[in-house]
Amino acid sequence: MSFKAAVATSVARLLGYRFQIEDDLPNDGAIFIGAPHTSNLDFGVMLLIAWKAGVPVRWLGKSQAFDNPLGFIPRWLGGIPVHRHAPQGMAQALAEELRETPGAVLILAPEGTRKKTDRWKSGFYRIARDSDLPIVMGFIDTKTKTMGLGPVLYPSGNVTEDMDRIRAFYEGKVGINPGLESRVWISLEEDLPE
Repeated sequence: MSFKAAVATSVARLLGYRFQIEDDLPNDGAIFIGAPHTSNLDFGVMLLIAWKAGVPVRWLGKSQAFDNPLGFIPRWLGGIPVHRHAPQGMAQALAEELRETPGAVLILAPEGTRKKTDRWKSGFYRIARDSDLPIVMGFIDTKTKTMGLGPVLYPSGNVTEDMDRIRAFYEGKVGINPGLESRVWISLEEDLPE
């Protein structure tokens, strides 16, 4: 067991959680989504999951976290700075970078915020589709005290069908701050679910 996997196992045990990680994870790159995203602690949870799974990851963070004397820490943890005042073209640029970086795994919180929203942001789906990478469903569920990586979804082009599979997986999962779970729906879908 690697050092990072040992740390992840110890922290999870200390918090009273157990890991559930699918056996058939892709080893040639993926988009990991982490939901429900209801707390600042969710980032740490996704890192623990990735460490336990032995997966090197990249993630997006506010540029301010990188522009200080301790900015080397988020970079060491796989961070990519995002300038929120100029997000145009971000999904396309990330898709290109991922296509050119074999084995790259990018962690995204599809809600884009810790607040309850009426929909997820569609960037994770567009990046996966445009870079021909699968989506791996990462989660934390405080109700069952589990965290991990669920099914792998290869975007089919039928957005609503793909999102139905994602919705089914996240149904009933409770975040660290219960009640802040966002509706699992993206703007690329044709109809808003009831």
